[in-house]
Amino acid sequence: MGVVTQYRMTRKGQVTIPLEIREKLGLAEGSEVDFELEGEYAKIRKAPSVFDLAGSGSTEATVEEMNRLLEKLRSQDG
Repeated sequence: MGVVTQYRMTRKGQVTIPLEIREKLGLAEGSEVDFELEGEYAKIRKAPSVFDLAGSGSTEATVEEMNRLLEKLRSQDG
């Protein structure tokens, strides 16, 4: 595991993701992230987009990821 640094959460539950992590994950303003709880730890990763999952063959998607993306697209059509 890498360096662990503490950050303070705001009243709204917001925490700034450190620049090093944002750069490594390719996160920019408007990026969506997934959180996964594992014991007492929370994992964060860049949420795959439809473009990440379609056609490239380099990214495998779980059924849950595809269902989540489909629901997101359906809600945007609204």
